[in-house]
Amino acid sequence: MQKDAAYWIQHLQLTPHPEGGYFRETYRAPEMLTKESLPARYSAERRFATAIYFLLANQQVSKFHRLQSDELWLHHDGSALTLYIIETDGSVHTMFLGKDVDKGERPQISIQRGVWFGAKVNQSNSYTLVSCVVAPGFEFEDFALASRAQLMTAYPQHKEIISMLT
Repeated sequence: MQKDAAYWIQHLQLTPHPEGGYFRETYRAPEMLTKESLPARYSAERRFATAIYFLLANQQVSKFHRLQSDELWLHHDGSALTLYIIETDGSVHTMFLGKDVDKGERPQISIQRGVWFGAKVNQSNSYTLVSCVVAPGFEFEDFALASRAQLMTAYPQHKEIISMLT
């Protein structure tokens, strides 16, 4: 049986994600880091780590967003995807998440905290299934979704990418 996005959405019980695509949390560490042990950017204690399944189908994108924690993306199935990162200095670079290392893809990519990033599936009429691991663990209060106006004002030189991922 050929697996497609609908197969994974149903079998992994994925639901829509605010940044685009579909997700389901799969892990939330039982142990906590105290607020005092964390950098000041965290308002309260955090789990050691969290993980989700995340799926982008066809023309869906992961809209530009940023986190207070580092995040690992791990490729499982489907097409490769391109991650677009706007660094804190305003430069943009791309990274390719996928299985074909001979074409410059990597099965695992880390995203540093505090940068704006988004993603899109490379192959039309396809999908990409990944896991995302965040440490310290993800909380929605540590998540910021960018507005197009906000990014266009800050980084007008990246108009095309911002238009695509907002």
